[in-house]
Amino acid sequence: MKTSLPIPPRREACRPSADAPGSRTRRRARSAPNEALHPAVSPSIEALWAERRFVAPLLRALHVPARDLEDLLQMVLLGAWEAIRARRYRPDPRRHPRAALRGWLHGIVWRQVSHYRDSACIRCEILLDAPLSPAGQAPVEIEGALLARAALREIAALPAGYREVLLAGAGPLSLVAWARRRRMNPNSAASRLRRARRALAERLASPRRPFGEGAVR
Repeated sequence: MKTSLPIPPRREACRPSADAPGSRTRRRARSAPNEALHPAVSPSIEALWAERRFVAPLLRALHVPARDLEDLLQMVLLGAWEAIRARRYRPDPRRHPRAALRGWLHGIVWRQVSHYRDSACIRCEILLDAPLSPAGQAPVEIEGALLARAALREIAALPAGYREVLLAGAGPLSLVAWARRRRMNPNSAASRLRRARRALAERLASPRRPFGEGAVR
């Protein structure tokens, strides 16, 4: 008669305890935010939007090309706002609110720029001079298009009276005809046009460009 071999007992001592120093559970507990000490904070959209002047220099310092700076800036702010709405923004309450927000945005900038540099369109794309430009027409330069778009934003930031007279000065009608249609003194229209051009020149010459007060709206 054959006798069955004894089954060795299970060695439970080989598995480290969840509370043992260095265990995965302990490391995860230390790395996860303590919701009791770090509750979710919801800054206003205005407070987040005001930090675009902090984010833009970071993007330039990371050597993001000028053609993609505005897109990356919007991606950073949009990603931050989605995280705030999902209650994932949990700063240390001991830090100053603005300093905590800027430190958090700094991390988002690094991640977005890393994803941007690793994307296939950046690694493999070969830029051509306006490949889709109509036949028989001169190609549109990328830098020129960016400057024109920035200039239009600066015009949009001017008062309504200045915008109207600037468009009238570049339109098919003469300034005198435009003023008479609006029952305005032509001399007053010419004076307003000079002031509008001076205000636009000051905005275009401001060192805050291309990420100035009216650059991203």
